[in-house]
Amino acid sequence: MRLRWFVLPLVLLAAEAMAAEGEPVPEAASEPSKPSRVRGDDGWLDISGFLDESYGFVPLAIPITEPAVGYGAVAAMAFIDKQKDDGAGAGFGRPNVSVIAALGTDNGTKGAFAGDVRHWMDDRVRTVVGVVRASVNLDFYGVGRDAGLQENPQSYNLKTSALVAQGRYRIGNTPAWVGIGYAVASTNVDFNTQDPSRLPPAFQRESRVAGLLPILNYDSRDNMFTPTKGDYLELSAGLFSKALGSSSNFQRVNLTAMHYQPFSRKLTLGVLGSAVLSFGDVPFYLRPFISLRGVPAMRYQGDHTAQAEAELRWQFWERFSLVGFAGAGATRNGDSRNRATQNVTTGGFGFRYEIARKYGMHMGLDVAYGPAGPVYYVQFGSAWNRP
Repeated sequence: MRLRWFVLPLVLLAAEAMAAEGEPVPEAASEPSKPSRVRGDDGWLDISGFLDESYGFVPLAIPITEPAVGYGAVAAMAFIDKQKDDGAGAGFGRPNVSVIAALGTDNGTKGAFAGDVRHWMDDRVRTVVGVVRASVNLDFYGVGRDAGLQENPQSYNLKTSALVAQGRYRIGNTPAWVGIGYAVASTNVDFNTQDPSRLPPAFQRESRVAGLLPILNYDSRDNMFTPTKGDYLELSAGLFSKALGSSSNFQRVNLTAMHYQPFSRKLTLGVLGSAVLSFGDVPFYLRPFISLRGVPAMRYQGDHTAQAEAELRWQFWERFSLVGFAGAGATRNGDSRNRATQNVTTGGFGFRYEIARKYGMHMGLDVAYGPAGPVYYVQFGSAWNRP
């Protein structure tokens, strides 16, 4: 695990080298040099100036430590447009962000994806587009509490190709947005067992999901990477229908709320609460699951889930911060097949370095403790990232 500590310095050194490449060496009698693209006014490493270039990007090599898929890495290029600073206040002037990435892990999971978040018409329209193609190896523990599957989960491979496109419109001169989108995905699932009792309910080897994605969003965070104050509220739904190209009719409703409260210039409390409800003939791999640091993805699934997490960040010296966090989640099934709830608690700690002060961007490492024992997460921005 110690190898992961070398990744962040290598990424930063690569950024510094690329930023410096081609810069003329200043002569003794030349005019004062321009501000450094990789150093802040305080002399610490800071890539804000690098991101301010028209081609500003961050090369990333992020370790994957997710217990559900094993150890691996994501190689990515994140392109970030120059931060707008029009004095409009929190929730305005967000930068455009584009990401191209590929990933692989030691359990055979692999994939590639690309995404773009862009603002138009003087920040009144926002578009979100993403595409992914992946082959993921996972374990199925059942939907709800299943003693047999919890002790002996069934492994499966999920191959999917998906596209998501969404447009949002700002409501007046507020940080609130309303939008609609469309998602479509083709999926092939292969279990390593033919025993029907070990398969998910209404299992289909091949399926297609397609539906509309309405959304209502309020975002007054002071920045989108590592907020220190403000709120984020989102009510969204997935309305999947055979009339829109889906193999089955089902719905998902998602409510997310975040609040950031500064207690001082160096101390910030963040609180997250979320709930996901699903109805109809939902494919098992789209059933909600508890998503907390320290909990393997897809480990605790149900028809409905709810979770909460709190994080306290202390920027104790210069650009360095310590964080502590704790969370709890629960699942519940809505039908008679298995109404038993599942409850999970987690906690942990981590550190951050403020890598781009103008953008409010921190990077670092978290160690989370939950049902899977200690799990390590490399963080780029907040652990609760939302575009």
